[in-house]
Amino acid sequence: MSRLDRSLISGLAPFQGLDAVDLDRMIGQARSLRIAKDEAVFEQEGEAHSFFLLLDGHVRVVKTTPDGQQVIVRYISPGELMGIAHALGRTTYPASAIAAVDCVVLAWPGRLWPEFAAAFPDFGANTYRTIGGRLQDAHTRVIEMSTEQVDRRVAHALLKLVNQTGRKTDEGILIDFPISRQDIAEMTGTTLHTVSRLLTAWEEQGLVKSGRQKVTVTEPHRLLMLADGRTSKT
Repeated sequence: MSRLDRSLISGLAPFQGLDAVDLDRMIGQARSLRIAKDEAVFEQEGEAHSFFLLLDGHVRVVKTTPDGQQVIVRYISPGELMGIAHALGRTTYPASAIAAVDCVVLAWPGRLWPEFAAAFPDFGANTYRTIGGRLQDAHTRVIEMSTEQVDRRVAHALLKLVNQTGRKTDEGILIDFPISRQDIAEMTGTTLHTVSRLLTAWEEQGLVKSGRQKVTVTEPHRLLMLADGRTSKT
């Protein structure tokens, strides 16, 4: 395998503060993997043999509940770490990571996590900052799921994806990877029927445009007002 270059990771948030020598040491122990759409990067409760950096593509993190229900916890964008179970003190993955599109990832052996965290304090701090942000996101979602009406939950989910991956087009801001109505239902703890009904109503109001695995937010400000409960649902 050809040697990977430090330019793949320099400038990315998890590696801020590392010098060229440190970057070379880290990238020298990584391997590059291609993951086809709908394949698993890792699976829930599987041995945490590796941790990963997403270089290209989008990955959905899916949690299966004890009763078999699947919940999409979050989407991972390029430049983000995933599978960092060892940073949580776990030896297994707490959820599955599924490629939403064809992806390229870097993988490091899980046993290197404590070594990297000790040798590169900035990397450790950046990783724990990422974990803290995700825990805050999870806390926010729990509050939304328990207190907000479903239309506001769906609006918040779409806005989060727009902020994370949005690409401006002539029609509005496109969520820049394939996402189905079922995916949105699994993100927001509701049903496919409810999501379909909401998106149809919002299309009639000019808030969004949707097609097969495609959503464009045409009026983000109006959708934000709806998400915050500052406008009527009709």
